[in-house]
Amino acid sequence: MVLGRSTRLLAGAMTVACMVFVGPSAPSDALFDRSQPVDAVKDVVPNRVLTWNICNPCEESDVDRAAEIARYAPQVIGLQEACVGDVERIREYLEYLHGLVYHVEYGSVLTSWGRCGGVPWSPGGFGQAILSAAPMTDRVNVEYPDGGSEDRGYMAVTTKVGGRSVRVFNTHLAQRQQEAVRAKQARVLATAVARHDRAIVLGDFNAVPEAPELTPVWELATDTDPQCRPSLAGTCETTTDWHAKFDYVFLRGIAARGHRVEPTSYSDHDLLYTDLDLS
Repeated sequence: MVLGRSTRLLAGAMTVACMVFVGPSAPSDALFDRSQPVDAVKDVVPNRVLTWNICNPCEESDVDRAAEIARYAPQVIGLQEACVGDVERIREYLEYLHGLVYHVEYGSVLTSWGRCGGVPWSPGGFGQAILSAAPMTDRVNVEYPDGGSEDRGYMAVTTKVGGRSVRVFNTHLAQRQQEAVRAKQARVLATAVARHDRAIVLGDFNAVPEAPELTPVWELATDTDPQCRPSLAGTCETTTDWHAKFDYVFLRGIAARGHRVEPTSYSDHDLLYTDLDLS
Protein backbone atom coordinates (compact mmCIF):
# COMPACT_ATOMS: atom_id res chain seq x y z
CA MET A 1 0.00 0.00 0.00
CA VAL A 2 2.87 2.38 0.79
CA LEU A 3 4.42 1.69 -2.60
CA GLY A 4 1.10 2.31 -4.32
CA ARG A 5 0.63 5.60 -2.52
CA SER A 6 4.15 6.75 -3.31
CA THR A 7 3.68 5.81 -6.96
CA ARG A 8 0.46 7.78 -7.14
CA LEU A 9 2.05 10.83 -5.57
CA LEU A 10 4.98 10.66 -8.02
CA ALA A 11 2.65 10.23 -10.97
CA GLY A 12 0.53 13.12 -9.76
CA ALA A 13 3.55 15.36 -9.34
CA MET A 14 4.63 14.55 -12.89
CA THR A 15 1.12 15.32 -14.12
CA VAL A 16 1.10 18.69 -12.38
CA ALA A 17 4.55 19.48 -13.72
CA CYS A 18 3.43 18.64 -17.24
CA MET A 19 0.50 21.02 -16.84
CA VAL A 20 2.97 23.89 -16.78
CA PHE A 21 3.94 23.25 -20.37
CA VAL A 22 0.64 22.25 -21.94
CA GLY A 23 -0.73 25.20 -23.84
CA PRO A 24 -3.61 27.43 -22.69
CA SER A 25 -5.29 24.76 -20.57
CA ALA A 26 -2.36 24.71 -18.14
CA PRO A 27 -2.45 26.99 -15.08
CA SER A 28 -0.41 30.05 -16.04
CA ASP A 29 0.78 30.45 -12.45
CA ALA A 30 2.27 26.96 -12.11
CA LEU A 31 5.90 28.10 -11.98
CA PHE A 32 7.67 25.28 -10.26
CA ASP A 33 10.76 27.28 -9.39
CA ARG A 34 8.42 28.76 -6.76
CA SER A 35 6.97 25.46 -5.56
CA GLN A 36 8.04 22.83 -3.10
CA PRO A 37 9.07 19.26 -3.92
CA VAL A 38 6.62 16.50 -3.06
CA ASP A 39 6.61 16.27 0.71
CA ALA A 40 6.05 13.21 2.85
CA VAL A 41 2.36 12.47 3.14
CA LYS A 42 0.86 14.72 5.82
CA ASP A 43 -2.23 14.30 7.94
CA VAL A 44 -4.85 16.98 8.32
CA VAL A 45 -5.60 18.44 11.73
CA PRO A 46 -8.90 16.61 12.32
CA ASN A 47 -10.69 19.32 14.32
CA ARG A 48 -9.49 22.34 12.32
CA VAL A 49 -11.61 24.41 9.92
CA LEU A 50 -10.42 27.31 7.78
CA THR A 51 -12.12 30.08 5.83
CA TRP A 52 -10.47 32.20 3.15
CA ASN A 53 -11.67 34.61 0.50
CA ILE A 54 -9.02 33.87 -2.12
CA CYS A 55 -9.69 37.06 -4.13
CA ASN A 56 -10.71 36.81 -7.76
CA PRO A 57 -9.74 38.20 -10.15
CA CYS A 58 -6.40 38.82 -8.46
CA GLU A 59 -4.10 36.80 -10.73
CA GLU A 60 -2.50 35.09 -7.76
CA SER A 61 -0.67 31.78 -7.89
CA ASP A 62 -2.70 28.68 -7.11
CA VAL A 63 0.55 26.96 -6.19
CA ASP A 64 1.12 29.61 -3.53
CA ARG A 65 -2.50 29.52 -2.39
CA ALA A 66 -2.23 25.76 -1.90
CA ALA A 67 1.02 26.18 0.03
CA GLU A 68 -0.65 28.70 2.34
CA ILE A 69 -3.47 26.27 3.09
CA ALA A 70 -1.07 23.35 3.53
CA ARG A 71 0.77 25.20 6.30
CA TYR A 72 -2.30 24.72 8.51
CA ALA A 73 -3.64 21.43 7.07
CA PRO A 74 -7.28 21.93 8.07
CA GLN A 75 -9.88 19.19 7.99
CA VAL A 76 -12.39 21.51 6.29
CA ILE A 77 -11.73 24.52 4.05
CA GLY A 78 -14.29 27.11 2.98
CA LEU A 79 -13.25 29.26 0.02
CA GLN A 80 -15.04 32.35 -1.29
CA GLU A 81 -14.58 34.20 -4.59
CA ALA A 82 -13.61 30.78 -5.86
CA CYS A 83 -13.37 29.92 -9.54
CA VAL A 84 -13.88 26.22 -10.17
CA GLY A 85 -10.65 26.03 -12.18
CA ASP A 86 -8.63 27.63 -9.39
CA VAL A 87 -10.09 25.26 -6.81
CA GLU A 88 -9.34 22.26 -9.01
CA ARG A 89 -5.71 23.32 -9.26
CA ILE A 90 -5.42 24.15 -5.56
CA ARG A 91 -6.80 20.73 -4.71
CA GLU A 92 -4.33 19.01 -7.04
CA TYR A 93 -1.39 20.93 -5.60
CA LEU A 94 -2.49 20.14 -2.05
CA GLU A 95 -2.40 16.44 -2.88
CA TYR A 96 0.60 16.14 -5.16
CA LEU A 97 2.86 18.76 -3.59
CA HIS A 98 1.81 18.47 0.05
CA GLY A 99 0.24 15.05 0.46
CA LEU A 100 -3.13 16.45 1.61
CA VAL A 101 -6.12 14.76 -0.02
CA TYR A 102 -9.48 16.53 -0.07
CA HIS A 103 -12.95 15.94 -1.43
CA VAL A 104 -14.57 19.03 -2.97
CA GLU A 105 -18.06 20.44 -3.45
CA TYR A 106 -18.88 23.64 -5.31
CA GLY A 107 -21.38 26.39 -4.61
CA SER A 108 -21.05 28.42 -7.80
CA VAL A 109 -23.60 31.20 -8.19
CA LEU A 110 -22.61 32.56 -11.58
CA THR A 111 -20.53 31.79 -14.65
CA SER A 112 -17.90 34.32 -15.54
CA TRP A 113 -15.58 34.02 -18.52
CA GLY A 114 -13.86 37.30 -17.73
CA ARG A 115 -13.23 36.35 -14.12
CA CYS A 116 -12.79 32.58 -14.26
CA GLY A 117 -11.70 31.81 -17.79
CA GLY A 118 -12.91 28.83 -19.72
CA VAL A 119 -14.30 29.22 -23.21
CA PRO A 120 -17.06 31.66 -24.21
CA TRP A 121 -19.66 28.88 -24.53
CA SER A 122 -18.60 27.28 -21.24
CA PRO A 123 -17.30 29.91 -18.82
CA GLY A 124 -15.94 29.00 -15.42
CA GLY A 125 -18.14 28.77 -12.33
CA PHE A 126 -17.67 31.37 -9.59
CA GLY A 127 -18.83 31.40 -5.98
CA GLN A 128 -17.99 29.21 -3.00
CA ALA A 129 -16.30 25.85 -2.52
CA ILE A 130 -15.84 23.49 0.41
CA LEU A 131 -12.95 21.05 0.63
CA SER A 132 -13.05 18.32 3.27
CA ALA A 133 -10.69 15.48 4.09
CA ALA A 134 -13.78 13.38 4.89
CA PRO A 135 -16.52 12.65 2.33
CA MET A 136 -19.36 15.14 2.07
CA THR A 137 -23.07 14.46 1.65
CA ASP A 138 -26.34 16.35 1.28
CA ARG A 139 -24.88 19.33 -0.55
CA VAL A 140 -27.19 22.25 -1.11
CA ASN A 141 -26.40 25.36 -3.14
CA VAL A 142 -28.67 28.36 -2.64
CA GLU A 143 -28.50 31.64 -4.50
CA TYR A 144 -29.85 34.54 -2.45
CA PRO A 145 -33.01 36.09 -3.95
CA ASP A 146 -31.21 39.45 -4.03
CA GLY A 147 -27.46 39.28 -4.56
CA GLY A 148 -26.92 43.02 -4.72
CA SER A 149 -24.42 44.14 -7.34
CA GLU A 150 -23.32 40.54 -7.97
CA ASP A 151 -24.93 37.14 -7.52
CA ARG A 152 -24.25 35.75 -4.04
CA GLY A 153 -25.33 32.64 -2.15
CA TYR A 154 -24.50 29.98 0.38
CA MET A 155 -23.72 26.30 0.19
CA ALA A 156 -23.89 23.60 2.86
CA VAL A 157 -22.66 20.04 3.25
CA THR A 158 -22.61 17.39 5.94
CA THR A 159 -19.16 16.04 6.75
CA LYS A 160 -17.05 14.90 9.68
CA VAL A 161 -14.94 17.25 11.76
CA GLY A 162 -12.96 15.76 14.62
CA GLY A 163 -14.64 12.45 13.82
CA ARG A 164 -18.15 13.81 14.38
CA SER A 165 -20.81 14.60 11.82
CA VAL A 166 -21.58 18.30 11.46
CA ARG A 167 -23.34 20.61 9.01
CA VAL A 168 -20.95 23.09 7.39
CA PHE A 169 -22.12 26.27 5.65
CA ASN A 170 -20.05 28.57 3.45
CA THR A 171 -21.25 31.97 2.27
CA HIS A 172 -20.29 35.32 0.80
CA LEU A 173 -22.64 38.23 1.49
CA ALA A 174 -23.18 41.33 -0.63
CA GLN A 175 -20.55 44.03 -0.97
CA ARG A 176 -19.78 46.58 1.70
CA GLN A 177 -22.11 49.43 0.76
CA GLN A 178 -25.17 47.15 0.48
CA GLU A 179 -26.32 46.79 4.09
CA ALA A 180 -30.01 46.30 3.26
CA VAL A 181 -29.20 43.49 0.83
CA ARG A 182 -26.93 41.78 3.37
CA ALA A 183 -29.69 41.98 5.97
CA LYS A 184 -32.03 39.98 3.72
CA GLN A 185 -29.27 37.50 2.90
CA ALA A 186 -28.41 37.01 6.59
CA ARG A 187 -32.04 36.18 7.36
CA VAL A 188 -32.10 33.55 4.60
CA LEU A 189 -28.86 32.03 5.89
CA ALA A 190 -29.97 32.10 9.53
CA THR A 191 -33.19 30.29 8.68
CA ALA A 192 -31.17 27.45 7.17
CA VAL A 193 -28.65 27.32 10.02
CA ALA A 194 -31.42 27.25 12.63
CA ARG A 195 -32.53 23.82 11.38
CA HIS A 196 -29.34 22.27 12.80
CA ASP A 197 -28.32 21.87 16.44
CA ARG A 198 -24.65 21.67 15.45
CA ALA A 199 -23.34 23.81 12.62
CA ILE A 200 -20.23 25.62 11.41
CA VAL A 201 -20.78 28.72 9.30
CA LEU A 202 -17.75 29.92 7.33
CA GLY A 203 -17.51 32.92 5.12
CA ASP A 204 -16.93 36.49 4.11
CA PHE A 205 -19.85 38.47 5.52
CA ASN A 206 -18.64 41.87 4.29
CA ALA A 207 -19.70 43.39 7.61
CA VAL A 208 -18.07 44.18 10.93
CA PRO A 209 -19.40 42.37 14.04
CA GLU A 210 -21.57 45.25 15.27
CA ALA A 211 -23.32 45.67 11.91
CA PRO A 212 -27.09 45.36 12.46
CA GLU A 213 -27.57 43.12 9.44
CA LEU A 214 -25.66 40.29 11.15
CA THR A 215 -28.09 40.14 14.09
CA PRO A 216 -29.96 37.03 12.83
CA VAL A 217 -26.69 35.09 12.71
CA TRP A 218 -25.48 36.31 16.12
CA GLU A 219 -28.78 35.17 17.63
CA LEU A 220 -27.98 31.59 16.59
CA ALA A 221 -24.21 31.29 16.83
CA THR A 222 -20.99 32.75 18.24
CA ASP A 223 -17.78 33.64 16.45
CA THR A 224 -14.69 31.56 17.11
CA ASP A 225 -12.96 34.67 18.53
CA PRO A 226 -14.18 35.06 22.15
CA GLN A 227 -13.33 38.77 21.99
CA CYS A 228 -15.44 39.25 18.89
CA ARG A 229 -19.04 40.04 19.74
CA PRO A 230 -21.36 42.89 18.70
CA SER A 231 -21.05 44.31 22.23
CA LEU A 232 -17.23 44.25 22.03
CA ALA A 233 -16.85 46.35 18.91
CA GLY A 234 -13.26 47.20 18.11
CA THR A 235 -11.70 44.27 19.99
CA CYS A 236 -11.77 41.73 17.15
CA GLU A 237 -8.73 40.77 15.13
CA THR A 238 -9.08 42.21 11.66
CA THR A 239 -9.12 39.88 8.65
CA THR A 240 -8.73 42.22 5.66
CA ASP A 241 -6.17 44.54 4.14
CA TRP A 242 -8.42 47.49 5.06
CA HIS A 243 -8.22 46.53 8.77
CA ALA A 244 -11.77 45.31 9.26
CA LYS A 245 -13.12 41.97 10.40
CA PHE A 246 -15.28 40.60 7.60
CA ASP A 247 -14.42 36.89 7.84
CA TYR A 248 -16.03 34.58 10.40
CA VAL A 249 -16.20 31.06 11.71
CA PHE A 250 -19.59 31.03 13.41
CA LEU A 251 -20.27 28.05 15.67
CA ARG A 252 -23.64 26.67 16.73
CA GLY A 253 -23.65 23.93 19.37
CA ILE A 254 -19.85 23.63 19.11
CA ALA A 255 -17.07 25.15 21.20
CA ALA A 256 -13.76 26.55 19.97
CA ARG A 257 -10.38 25.59 21.43
CA GLY A 258 -8.57 28.45 19.75
CA HIS A 259 -8.25 30.41 16.54
CA ARG A 260 -5.66 32.21 14.44
CA VAL A 261 -5.76 34.96 11.83
CA GLU A 262 -2.87 34.43 9.41
CA PRO A 263 -1.91 37.34 7.14
CA THR A 264 -1.16 36.41 3.54
CA SER A 265 0.15 38.27 0.50
CA TYR A 266 -1.99 36.14 -1.84
CA SER A 267 -5.34 37.78 -1.14
CA ASP A 268 -6.82 40.96 0.30
CA HIS A 269 -8.33 38.72 3.02
CA ASP A 270 -6.36 36.86 5.66
CA LEU A 271 -6.77 33.16 6.39
CA LEU A 272 -8.82 32.47 9.50
CA TYR A 273 -8.78 29.03 11.11
CA THR A 274 -10.05 27.56 14.32
CA ASP A 275 -9.56 24.33 16.24
CA LEU A 276 -12.81 22.95 17.63
CA ASP A 277 -13.81 21.03 20.72
CA LEU A 278 -16.24 18.39 19.49
CA SER A 279 -16.21 16.19 22.59
